[in-house]
Amino acid sequence: MDIQDSLNKLFALHQFDVKLGLDNIKGFLDAIANPQEKLKTIHIAGSNGKGSTSSFIASILMEAGYRTGLYTSPHFVKFNERISVDGKLISDDYIANFIDRNQKKMEEFHLTFFEVTTAMAFEYFVFMGVDIAVIETGLGGRLDATNVLNPLACVITPISLEHTNILGEDLEHIAFEKSEIIKPGSKTFIGLMPEKAIKVIEKKANSVKSELFCLEEYIVEKGDNIQLYTEEIQFDEWLVPLIGKHQKYNAALAALCIAKSFDVDDPSIITNGIKNVVKNTKIQGRYEIALNKPRIILDSAHNPEGVESLVNTFKLEKANYSKSILLFSVMRDKNIKQMLLTVKDLFDEIYFYELSYERTANIEMLKTIADSLSIKYEIIDDLKLFLTQFINGPKDNCLVAAGSMYLLGEVKPILSKLLS
Repeated sequence: MDIQDSLNKLFALHQFDVKLGLDNIKGFLDAIANPQEKLKTIHIAGSNGKGSTSSFIASILMEAGYRTGLYTSPHFVKFNERISVDGKLISDDYIANFIDRNQKKMEEFHLTFFEVTTAMAFEYFVFMGVDIAVIETGLGGRLDATNVLNPLACVITPISLEHTNILGEDLEHIAFEKSEIIKPGSKTFIGLMPEKAIKVIEKKANSVKSELFCLEEYIVEKGDNIQLYTEEIQFDEWLVPLIGKHQKYNAALAALCIAKSFDVDDPSIITNGIKNVVKNTKIQGRYEIALNKPRIILDSAHNPEGVESLVNTFKLEKANYSKSILLFSVMRDKNIKQMLLTVKDLFDEIYFYELSYERTANIEMLKTIADSLSIKYEIIDDLKLFLTQFINGPKDNCLVAAGSMYLLGEVKPILSKLLS
């Protein structure tokens, strides 16, 4: 079976959409010899920054000499981006082989796309002999397919109201869902979040005797700089290549996790891990500068908090451009109204685009919300034509693409061809 046939079979499983629950994935993992039980892992959940934090953790581990697996989602251009070892993507041959030899079992256990991908990652990391696997949850935590692990450390990044139809209508319910990745014997690390969410996570940690570390107790903010102090390490200044103050919090959370979970007492290992995160993990879409003149910024902001971070960062450079343009697409289960309110007065022009993805907000939905907010907008049908015209337009303009990681997944391959 070739890779395209394999991926076609895998992507066809999207028809089952999100199916929360662990019975099927546990049955399938048992049928393939439970690779997850052979792994040492760090498990990451959260609403904002979990991909960046996962990448920072993986990068630091790589700098420390650990053979490191990294499992994240979604991918931007190529499926293989989801699973990597020491920055090298899983091979096409392994993907095709996994699908081919497990096809009957996949059907037997009625697996979803994410369940198959998760099992594939676990098996691949065992096959590649990784020392540590950094595993990002897909959705939530309690019933997420990744929640079959007994990790060394659990990390919960800042949470917000998301997927409320599945995870609950308030922060306490969402914190509960995320906190269920915490296991006995693991250490737990949490980013900055409201006290009511911290209490829920603290209750779970206490119930399983997991030692809890809150980032806010280890950092000092001085202007735009964030300093981190633990018994093991002290950081007054560090280079964070991912743009935005929120990325400094993500880096600090990753550093705290490593300092408290591993015998890493050389500060340069952690600072190099943070400095080299892009080179080591190939992370994309975090205020990524795809082109300078004209400026194109790709940001994976996919909820109100992410958009707010994007806006706060973009405000620092908006004055550099004659015209600021937003290209926006979003999943229908997000708080679209709040996201659009945040960007309403910042951009000179706003363009809506409908993604070819089953959970996307369609144009009519976007128009209805924008009209209720008196937001002026235009509709894009031909994404390639739009990007071509922008690139060939005034060199002092700026285009920001945001609202969904899936939008970046459609924009990036077009840009790659146009700029090659």
